[in-house]
Amino acid sequence: MKITTSATLANAIRDQRKSLQLTQAETAERVGMKQTTVSGFEQNPDTSKLETLFRLLSALELELHVVPRGEAADKDSGWTQEW
Repeated sequence: MKITTSATLANAIRDQRKSLQLTQAETAERVGMKQTTVSGFEQNPDTSKLETLFRLLSALELELHVVPRGEAADKDSGWTQEW
């Protein structure tokens, strides 16, 4: 998924949480934060701390990949041959 705004990032985090069938409270508990912090990130990510993002990524078993524009995030798979 290509993320270009903080709102898109917050939506992706929320969607992953819901796909795992976790409440905000359950997500928060996984990484020792408050439910209100999860809610705050999902509703207003512009004012959230970077630390909150990384803790949520951890709680939801997500990774962050930063790649130059125009490159696919999955290019680093190591497989170079086509089928």
